[in-house]
Amino acid sequence: MRLHGPLNARSAPAARRDFVVLAPQLPVAGDLWLGYADGVRELVQLLRREHALDEARIYLTGFSYGGNGVFDLALAQPDLWAALWAVDPTRVPRRAPAQPLWLSAGDVARAQKQEFMRALALGTVDTRIWADDGKDHVGSARAAYGDERIYRWLLQCVR
Repeated sequence: MRLHGPLNARSAPAARRDFVVLAPQLPVAGDLWLGYADGVRELVQLLRREHALDEARIYLTGFSYGGNGVFDLALAQPDLWAALWAVDPTRVPRRAPAQPLWLSAGDVARAQKQEFMRALALGTVDTRIWADDGKDHVGSARAAYGDERIYRWLLQCVR
C-alpha cells in the first residue's frame, strides 16, 4: 500500500484526504481472495462501525492478484461494494460484476485487453472504464493510484 498503492507519498492526495483505506493482506501470495471473503466483510463492517462510514460508499480496489480479488469479492458480495477498481489484474473474471468498474491496465491486463473488454463490457458506458497509461505492471499501480480523476469517479459512485 505504501510502496505503489494509495498510501504511497506520490499517490493522489485524495487517497488520504477523502478515503479511509483498509488494506488486508493475504497470509501467502496468490490468487486466493475468494477464500477470505467472509474475513474481508467482517473487517469492513468493523471499520464502518468504528468510524461511522457511509455504507453506500464502500469501494474495493486491488492490484495484480488483488485486482483478481476485486472481481471475486464483488461477485461474492454484490451488496457490499458501491464501485470497483481493479489495477492490472492477472486474469479475466468468470463473469462481470454488476457494480461500476474502472480497470487500470498495465502489462498483464493489456495482454488480455480484448478478453477484458468483452467480458466486462468496458468502455461501453460511463460506469465501465478501461484505462491504460502505457506502464508496466508496477508502473500501472503507481500511475493509477496517483490519478486524481479515478478518486473523483469513485466518489460519484453510490450504492
